[in-house]
Amino acid sequence: MSLSQSSMTLKTAQLKAIYRMLSFNEDADTFDDDFALPPAGSSHNQWKILVYDAACRSIISPLLSVSQLRRRGVTLHLLLNSEREPIPDVPAIYFCTPTKENLATIAKDCGNGLYGKSHLNFVTKLERPLMEEFAKLVVQTGSLDKVAGVHDQYLDFVCLEQQLFSLGKKDSYVVYNGSGANEQMIETAMTEIAYGLFSVVATVGKVPIIRCPKGGAPEMVARKLNKMIAEHPTLLRNKSSLHRPLLVILDRNADLITPIQHTSTYQALINDMLKHNANRVEFDVTIDSGKRPKTEKKKFDLDPDEDPFYSQHKFNPFPEAIESNGVELQEVTAKEQSIRSKAAGQEAAVDPMASSATDLATAVDSLPALLERKKQLEVHTSILQAVMNQVAARDVPQFFELETSLATGSYKNDLARAKEDVLQLAADPSKGNVEDKIRLVVVYVLTTNAKTSDVDEVTAAVQQAMEGKDDNGKALLDKAGREKLDKSVKAIGYLKQLRSMHMLPLSSTLQEIDAGGSQSQSDMLSSFMAKATTQASGLLAKATDKVTSMLGKTHKHYATTVVENLCEMVPSSEDDDYLYLDPRVRGDVDVGKLRMMNRAPIREVTAFVIGGGCYAEYQNLQMVANERRTVSYGSTELVDADQFLSQLGQLG
Repeated sequence: MSLSQSSMTLKTAQLKAIYRMLSFNEDADTFDDDFALPPAGSSHNQWKILVYDAACRSIISPLLSVSQLRRRGVTLHLLLNSEREPIPDVPAIYFCTPTKENLATIAKDCGNGLYGKSHLNFVTKLERPLMEEFAKLVVQTGSLDKVAGVHDQYLDFVCLEQQLFSLGKKDSYVVYNGSGANEQMIETAMTEIAYGLFSVVATVGKVPIIRCPKGGAPEMVARKLNKMIAEHPTLLRNKSSLHRPLLVILDRNADLITPIQHTSTYQALINDMLKHNANRVEFDVTIDSGKRPKTEKKKFDLDPDEDPFYSQHKFNPFPEAIESNGVELQEVTAKEQSIRSKAAGQEAAVDPMASSATDLATAVDSLPALLERKKQLEVHTSILQAVMNQVAARDVPQFFELETSLATGSYKNDLARAKEDVLQLAADPSKGNVEDKIRLVVVYVLTTNAKTSDVDEVTAAVQQAMEGKDDNGKALLDKAGREKLDKSVKAIGYLKQLRSMHMLPLSSTLQEIDAGGSQSQSDMLSSFMAKATTQASGLLAKATDKVTSMLGKTHKHYATTVVENLCEMVPSSEDDDYLYLDPRVRGDVDVGKLRMMNRAPIREVTAFVIGGGCYAEYQNLQMVANERRTVSYGSTELVDADQFLSQLGQLG
C-alpha cells in the first residue's frame, strides 16, 4: 500500500507517521510502500522490538496486523508494563504516553541493558520537567548511551477509518458534566482533548479554520487548540493548500438523542446489536448438532476501507445490505462454478495456443481473488444473520419507527397520543430488552414537553414489565439485569433534573429528507418484498416481515445540519453565531465582515464532538459530503447506546 500525497487522508497520514517511526524516524518513501519495502532483517529494514503502552496499542491495532508489523521488521510487540525478557542485541522502539511511570520504566530498561539502542517515541508532547527528570534517571544509571533519540510523534488519536477517529477518552461525558468535577479537573480534561485534536491537525499538516458555539467545553477546547497551533512554527509555515480545512467542535449536550436512538443502517446496527470495538466484531452462533445445540463464538476483523462490500454498504439501510449480500454472493458463486466447470471440461481438449485457452487461463488465474471475495461476503452473511437475530428478537424496527416519529415532531401537538404509544410499547414485556425500553423513554423525554408525572408513569410501566416472568415462569431479569434497569432509570432521573433546570434542549428538530434515488418509499418496499421471495439464502425472506420499516426516509441530525450550514455559509444560521478562530490571525475573526468578502468553498471538514460520538452520527454526517467535499468525524470516544445510557445513569 503506497501512501501518496494526493490520497493523504487522516488515516494514511497517521500510517505514514507510524511507518517512519518503525524505520527509526528516517524519512524514506520506500517505507510507505509495502511492495517497495526492503526485506525484513536487511540493513535497510532491520529487526526491532516494539514496546508500547495500552493507549498506543489501541492506536496501532486498527492500522497494522501482526504480519504487517513483521514485514516492517517488528519481531516482538510487547506491553511496557509486562514482564519482558532481555534481548540485548536488538534495538527497541518505544511508543507510549509521556507519563512519569512510563519514563521510569524506560529508564530502568536502559539501566538493565534490556535491549540494544532505545528509540523513544511519545504519542504527544513530552513536557520539559518530565524530560529533565528522565535525563537524570538515565545519567544516574549510566545508560545515556542506550538512548538513540527522543521524538514527540503527535499521534494521540485512534483512527478507525479514513474519515473516522476517536481520542479514546473513557467516560468523557461524565468527566465534564459530573457534579464532582471541579475547575481544575475540567481544565485538565479540556487540555487533553485540545492536545488530541492538535495531534490530528499536526498529522495531516494543514492549519484549519476552527468554528464552535460560544461558551462551555467547545470554546475552551477551541481556544486552547487555536493557541497550540499558533505557537507551533512548523505548522504555520505550511501554506501548501489553497482551501483551508474546517474544524467544527460541538458539545454532546446539544444533541443527546442521536447516541440513544435506535438506528437502521448496517454499520451502526453492528455496533448497537453486537459486541464491536476497534473494527472487531464478536457474537455467538448456535449450531444445531442433532442432540444438543452448541454455542460457538465468532470473531471477525472488519476493514471498513478495504473490504469492498463493507465500504460500499456500511451506511446503507439494513434491508438493502441484506439484499446486496445475497445478490453479490449469488453472482460470485455463479462465476466460481462457471470457471470450475470450464476448467474441468476443457482442460484436455483445448489447444494451448487457442484464444479460448488464454481466456480460460485468465479466468482460472482470477479464481483465488474470486474465492477471497466469496469468503468476505460469507463473513458478512454471518454478521447480517447475527444482527438480524437480535433485530427480530428485540422487535427493533418498532422502537426505531416510534422514536423516529417522536424525533421528527409527529407528536408535537398530541402529547396524549405520544404517551399512549410509548406506554403501549414500553409496557409490553415481549418487546425489546431493558435498554430498548429505557432508550425509548429517553427519546420520549428528549423530544416532547411531557409532564414529569407522565414520564414517571411510563418509567414505572417499564420497571413493572421487566420485573415479571416469561411463559415458562422464569424471571425476565437476573441480578445483573435488575442492576442495569436501576442504573438506566437513574439516566431518566438525570434528564428530568436537567429539564427542570431548563438545561435540556428539545431534540425534535430532525429534518426529514428523501433517502435518495428515483424510487419512492412504496416502490422500494415493493421491490424489496418481491426480491425476498426469490433470494436463495432465506435470510432476506426472514428479514422482510421484521425490518421493512427501516427503509425509506432518513433524517438530518443536529450535527449534520450545523456542519452543512457552516460549509454552505448560510445566513442567519450557526455561521453567524459560532466563534470563528483562525490560528494565522490574532484574536477572534468577525464573521459579519467576512460576509462582505468572497470566502473559499469548504473542501474538507471535520466535525468533532466532546462528550462521546456514535456511528449513527458519523453516517448521518456523510449527507454533507459530495464529490468536492470530504467529511471526517471524531469524538472524545465512540460509544454505543448502552454505554452512553450508562454514563447518563452515573450522573443520575
